[in-house]
Amino acid sequence: MSLPPDPLAPLPGTSSRFGWLRPSHRHTTLSATVLLSVFALLSRIIGLVRDKYIAYTFGAGPGTDAYNVAFQLPDLINYLLIGGAASISFVTILSRYREANQHEEGDEALSVILNTMLLVLGGAILLAEFFVPFYTRFFFPNSAAEAALCARMTRILLPGQIFFFAGGVLAAVALVRKQFTYQAISPLVYTLGIIFGGVLFSHVLAGGTGAVDPFGISSLAWGALGGAFAGPFLVNAYAAIRAGVRYRARLDFHNPGLRSWVRMSLPLMLGVTVVFMDNIILSWFAKHSAGDISRLMYAKRLFTAPMAIIGQAAGAASLPFFASLYSRSRFDDYASAVNRAVSRILSVALMLTAAMFALARPSVDLIFRGGSFGRADGNLTAMYFAIFTLSLALWASQAIYSRAFFAAGQTLPPMRAGTIITAISIPVYWLLHQRFGVIGLAWASNLAIFIHTVTLAILLHRRRMVSLAGLNRPELAKSLLAAAVSFAGVTLLLRILPHAHTPTHPGDLLALTVGGLLWAGLCFGVLHLTGSTLPAQILKRRAA
Repeated sequence: MSLPPDPLAPLPGTSSRFGWLRPSHRHTTLSATVLLSVFALLSRIIGLVRDKYIAYTFGAGPGTDAYNVAFQLPDLINYLLIGGAASISFVTILSRYREANQHEEGDEALSVILNTMLLVLGGAILLAEFFVPFYTRFFFPNSAAEAALCARMTRILLPGQIFFFAGGVLAAVALVRKQFTYQAISPLVYTLGIIFGGVLFSHVLAGGTGAVDPFGISSLAWGALGGAFAGPFLVNAYAAIRAGVRYRARLDFHNPGLRSWVRMSLPLMLGVTVVFMDNIILSWFAKHSAGDISRLMYAKRLFTAPMAIIGQAAGAASLPFFASLYSRSRFDDYASAVNRAVSRILSVALMLTAAMFALARPSVDLIFRGGSFGRADGNLTAMYFAIFTLSLALWASQAIYSRAFFAAGQTLPPMRAGTIITAISIPVYWLLHQRFGVIGLAWASNLAIFIHTVTLAILLHRRRMVSLAGLNRPELAKSLLAAAVSFAGVTLLLRILPHAHTPTHPGDLLALTVGGLLWAGLCFGVLHLTGSTLPAQILKRRAA
């Protein structure tokens, strides 16, 4: 049996110190994870600037509730019609064409899939534009003004799904070539578009007086639409053109690539998992009190910053490598690669959870409080954020487990299980909301993702695809110990800092700086004393 490939080893011709930043650079699993994590960090920093701008300018009220809900119908159409995962399923198909040296057939499949689904998606968007008012009145039955505002923003956002779909398919061209820079850049451009739209339309065009013009919060929706075109679509289209892809304006319903894509994507379209539905369910139950949706979403977006950095980035980076190993029938190497990725992600997530939970209050206070977002809003948001942080390891690892299925071309089992779990979870959301209010929704979200993640791991194990015994349990135990020690240290530190009882922005910054340094020092110390290999694995990438 061949040894599994070392993801730390550089590919041939990649020895340049900064060569890994070039768009054409062919990455290893770990170097791709590092690249996507760095850019995800930049994107999330910009995203926090966006959220700070929204909170400062619009606060947490009916307008921001309508803004958050406005994204849900476009996202739902994307999810139901194309599985919300155009590049995930197409990466597997395109990998097979490349392994068989059938590049012309791959280009043909790409063109046919694009043309066919753009017609379907375009028709669905036109219908949705007509039915939007009915949807928003269903969501906001007691506020005609809020429903109308939500409908206006939803109609602005709907065409953006065409750009997301086309960009997702085109992104696969670079991904199968192990080129990840374009995918790393596109969310940056998208987030900048939202900020640019908000500032330009709601302030600059108002004459620089600072007053909000008639565009109001709808300016953010226009920015999101422009960002979707410039980021996910334009960046990936440029990558595909540079790769030499030849687009053909034709339809062929008998194309084998299209049929394979439909077979793989159909379960994603028909299945509804808690990974996608969580925000919709949270918003639905939180809609009864103005501002609750916004505070939950502020907390969730702050939580998704580290989740995207360690979970989504690693998942996106791993998929092409998993697909390549599985398509070549290197099943043992495939299983080892999945377990290495999950073990590393879980180890990092456990330690990050300790820092995020301990520093939840100063983090939220520093980032969001100010302008229209008051201290009471900040305290509630910090409470929700702290609860969400406890599920970081689950959200991060499910991104790897789900892609392990997708790489093997098996989309039905995880989506079937995910749909059942979602159906079972909805009464839990309702019960905990009735019992504990909005805070119960945060706990219900954690419980749902726990069941979903454990189910994926068990399914992979029972199908003899990825054994649970392959997880690096000693490393996980060392990371858990480091998390416990660092959490205790940071919690004790916050008790003696002057900001503890009367939070101020300088005090928040002091707490985050000193607390972060103490957390890092304690984690590194525990890992070093216990002989953990995790720090060496992470730092070794610098030579790759």
